[in-house]
Amino acid sequence: MSGLPQTHDESLTAALDSALDAAARRLAPGGIAAIVRDGDLLAARPFGRTHLGGPETTADTVFRIASMTKSFLAACALALRDEGLLDLTAPITDYAPAMAAARYRGRPVRITLADLLANRSGLGEDNAWGDEHLGVPREDIHALVAAGLRLTAPPAEVYQYSNVGMSLVGRAIEAVTGRDVERVISDRILDPLGLTQTRWRPGDYGSPSALARGHRTFDAGATFAPEPYVGSGALACIGGLFSTVGDIARWVGFLASTDDTPGSTTLSAQSRRELQRAHTVIPTRVARFAGRPLQGSGYGYGLVVEHDEVRGRTVGHAGGLPGFASHMRWQASSRIGVVAFGSSDEFPAWRVTAAALESVGAATTPRPGEIWPETLAAAERLDAIVRAGAPIAAAENLFSTNVLRDVPGTVRDRRIRELVGRVGAPVAAQAPLAERIRGSSDFRWGWWGRGRRR
Repeated sequence: MSGLPQTHDESLTAALDSALDAAARRLAPGGIAAIVRDGDLLAARPFGRTHLGGPETTADTVFRIASMTKSFLAACALALRDEGLLDLTAPITDYAPAMAAARYRGRPVRITLADLLANRSGLGEDNAWGDEHLGVPREDIHALVAAGLRLTAPPAEVYQYSNVGMSLVGRAIEAVTGRDVERVISDRILDPLGLTQTRWRPGDYGSPSALARGHRTFDAGATFAPEPYVGSGALACIGGLFSTVGDIARWVGFLASTDDTPGSTTLSAQSRRELQRAHTVIPTRVARFAGRPLQGSGYGYGLVVEHDEVRGRTVGHAGGLPGFASHMRWQASSRIGVVAFGSSDEFPAWRVTAAALESVGAATTPRPGEIWPETLAAAERLDAIVRAGAPIAAAENLFSTNVLRDVPGTVRDRRIRELVGRVGAPVAAQAPLAERIRGSSDFRWGWWGRGRRR
């Protein structure tokens, strides 16, 4: 298969096999999951067929990625902002005057582009409606807006996922460029990054056999019914794109990189970080990693940001339309990501990406090169003191004055003895400290050691 990586890390393929379990595969006629980093496919696992009775799914099969499209829209908006063409702090009425008719409890409102990008505009949740109206003409959406949208919350206050609201960012892009937003995204984002298999319509692909077709199931995968593609119209900019895991690997690699690529003017690293910063708090009702509750979550600009106690900050976005489900997710510190597509809207794409990223384990440990040398040196000395069974007071000159005042050395020594009683004395042969360390910033780190019983 031309799109598959030439080399395979057995731990990565095992992670994909575990995540794409029988329960997940049962819910789509075909799909794929891939582990990615720095624009490359490290491992990929296609399964099933592109449609009932069709050819086998491959790493080159094109799937509809639905709301993952919003990350491209947001990136385009920030690129135009960086050039001075858009003002994220300006009211949307500067670009779409018809929004002057919007009201919250009968009163006029001021909604900014930033509010729309961060899903805090006050416009209500509209997922099912958005799915069915993806292909409506621009005139219909304009008429809807001009009639006066009623907000369900005051602007800039709470998270509510609004497809109509995000599509207004597309209207603002069209107002300042004089061109269809899809063309602007292609010219400014897709083409410069070489995302040649990321396109807006099925007819944009030379071979129909390259495309997965959508399906629906109402009996947990026992039977599937073909689902026609939802059209591309006024709301295409928030959910219309098709793509492959190879192209999304490059997209994730671009977003996850922390430095500007020499010669690239697509979007600065600073603006990429802005996309991935939580701008609106999302209530953390659902655990995403191995049953662990999230420490926090929020919506950035076209991306979801989650904070987990083990994996740290992860970034991504889901996509769902009648017939398709998709998800991309990456760990910010390691830049390891997972992409999953399925040709059924019941396919648990977000669960697959979470499970695969969890299974990768040590491969997602932040790079040791990010640690300050002084921090690593102090950690190595303290590690040696603890492993030797010496009192913590021997490391006193490593600490700020509050450390042994907050918790005295004798108390720390007792706690270490209790821990040793549970896991056993430290084994002599430990991995180098740089391989046992984990942290949340360049200077703040913790590490683990192996006991004789664990």
